[in-house]
Amino acid sequence: MLRDVSFAVPPGQISVLLGRNGAGKTTTLRSIMGLTPPRAGVVRFKDRDITGNPPHRVFRLGVGYVPEGRQIFPHLDVGENLRLAARADGAHTRWTLPRIFEYFPVLRERWHQRGRSLSGGEQQMLAIARALAGNPDLVMLDEPSQGLAPRLVRELEALMVRLKGEGVTLLLVEQNARMALAVSDQVLVLSKGAVVFAGATAEFHRREAELKGRYLSV
Repeated sequence: MLRDVSFAVPPGQISVLLGRNGAGKTTTLRSIMGLTPPRAGVVRFKDRDITGNPPHRVFRLGVGYVPEGRQIFPHLDVGENLRLAARADGAHTRWTLPRIFEYFPVLRERWHQRGRSLSGGEQQMLAIARALAGNPDLVMLDEPSQGLAPRLVRELEALMVRLKGEGVTLLLVEQNARMALAVSDQVLVLSKGAVVFAGATAEFHRREAELKGRYLSV
């Protein structure tokens, strides 16, 4: 259960949600996305109240979501996964298929391959590409490094920094604190459903020993 959760995600930056298992990180993302509508409080996106909106409406407003465990459509091929998520936005459509292929060339090669036959890293690429196909302003990623080899985690780091350079705002939930802190601009720490720290990554590092000891260590 969430309580006293209040924070803003600065445009064009990477914000990371840290906390022990059960702290409320995934519930926070699901509440924003409309998958777990909050019982009280307000969720605002681009100065618009989206509290309790269904997920498809939140998606159409410009929020992309990469859930924990990827959750691609395993029986559909790569092309079908991406076409289902495509959201054309006229002249403002940034994430066309050719552009997505610039980031994920392997998906062009796997275009007719079913999602279930992709490797774990390729499935994660497809999950992120699917979120981008909706031309989002904000992309939320839940544990994107989970189950990935160290080399792929480094590639994921570089990808997030590159997306930030393209003006995409990222909200990241991640157990790999080292990776998350390496790319983040803002850190939010949750404990028992409440935000106990919110500040710049540099401020987190100044208090790192205290915050890790009280809220992140197992």
